Amino acid sequence: MRQQKLIPNPITDPIITPITINKEKFMQDQLQQLKEKLTEISNLSRAISLLGWDQQTYMPPAAAESRGNQLALLGKLAQEMSISPDFGKIVDKLKRYLPDLDPESDNARLISVSSKDYDKATRVPVDFVVEQAKVSALAQQAWVEARQKSDFLIFLPHLEKIVELRRRYASFFPEVDHPYDALLDDFEPGMKTSEVKTIFDDMRPKQVELIKAISKMPQVEDTFLHQAFDEKKQWDFGVEVITRFGYDWNRGRQDKAHHPFTTSFGLDDVRITTRVDPNFFNTMLFGTMHECGHALYGLGIRRSLDYSGLDGGASLAIHESQSRMWENLVGRSLPFWEFFYPRLQEIFPTQLGNISVNIFYNGINKVQPTYIRVEADEATYNMHIMLRLELEIAMIEGEVAIKDLPAIWNSRMEEYLGVTPPNDAQGVLQDIHWSFGGLGYFSTYALGNLISVQLWEKINQDIPDLSDQIRQGKFSNLLGWLVDHIHQHGRKFEPQELVQKVTGSTINSAPYLRYLNKKYNQIYNI
Repeated sequence: MRQQKLIPNPITDPIITPITINKEKFMQDQLQQLKEKLTEISNLSRAISLLGWDQQTYMPPAAAESRGNQLALLGKLAQEMSISPDFGKIVDKLKRYLPDLDPESDNARLISVSSKDYDKATRVPVDFVVEQAKVSALAQQAWVEARQKSDFLIFLPHLEKIVELRRRYASFFPEVDHPYDALLDDFEPGMKTSEVKTIFDDMRPKQVELIKAISKMPQVEDTFLHQAFDEKKQWDFGVEVITRFGYDWNRGRQDKAHHPFTTSFGLDDVRITTRVDPNFFNTMLFGTMHECGHALYGLGIRRSLDYSGLDGGASLAIHESQSRMWENLVGRSLPFWEFFYPRLQEIFPTQLGNISVNIFYNGINKVQPTYIRVEADEATYNMHIMLRLELEIAMIEGEVAIKDLPAIWNSRMEEYLGVTPPNDAQGVLQDIHWSFGGLGYFSTYALGNLISVQLWEKINQDIPDLSDQIRQGKFSNLLGWLVDHIHQHGRKFEPQELVQKVTGSTINSAPYLRYLNKKYNQIYNI
């Protein structure tokens, strides 16, 4: 049969002209050039991250100054590439195509994110980046020494330099509503200080009310958690747990650090760290699960986004939603321990052999104000974050003298949580973030808590037998859901946008407060 020749319909068929073809080819050529530039910048950034990982794990203390010089040089090179006129020209040319692209396509998002990144980078002088790297390297080493010796004065001059650098950084963005907005945006793109304050102001009195109600009830038993637990056995149990979660040891590893963290050197190299307390069980396990949550996010990013500028997390709050979900919503749940507790009793028969799973579950969820944020229970944790947010804003505004921080810290801990840290190590020096210039970071922890439960409610709608799966030690469906809805997208969506897409609502505290009230009403019979 002879094939009929199809004649184009000028009304219904698209007109493909050489001009259209050339326009598409030109855009693809520019995209390829952009991706080549981003690959070079990404490789430098990953090298910087690798040096930072070593700095907090294996680097000898005396190497801090030379490490600072190394980081400064690589940071300078990365900054110069990020603000080069050639890079800017490519971005400007590609921005012209945005009206023709699906706004949710990878290419449209890549162009938009690259444009914002370029604008921010060009505001920051190269010599500032160099100075910041050197100051931060020395500050981190000083923080380690100060924390070990519980002496804030060792860290004081370094923190003063850090805060001054952060103020200068904020000054590069004079259009923001508040100087702190510029710092917050680095960790939580698109979020305003006023938004965070509104969320926290709504949540604070309700959490305080819950904490007060719990304090009137008989306290649960947890002394069994405060005894000798062999460090190697703790470590091995933690490895067993996160292996079952889905952490890929061919693409990661775990090491010890003074302050646990996760870092990524690429989609096939996402490493975690933890710390072990030989006399308190919670420290290692919940820290390990927390960092594993971060790592699973990094390992779940779609491979087609690698080296594209979209191959990171949407924000720190989204990242924290993942770590807090695995640590708390999974790791502190009764179904989790109904599966894992017999194994833990087998490992520590002397310590836990006579402790029932329900008593153990209540013990690990005990509500009691503590000095240390990372060891805080779910009911009091956000109060730690609110305190830090207030102090960071005050530091940036110049409302507090850095030398007075220990006294102010202790006063507000007493006011908010009813406890006064006995020393600097358990007070103002407990977290590493300020030493690397992470002002703007802390609010993301509390925001992550809120997002985790918003996602959790949606997950349980989509996987109605999730509790039974966890009770059987099965986590693949949970991880698969997170990869499909959160991980794979990388930086493609801003945090509020992503939460709205997945849950139908922007970030709010109502689901988290429902979760806390239900959980602690059951444990404390309020």
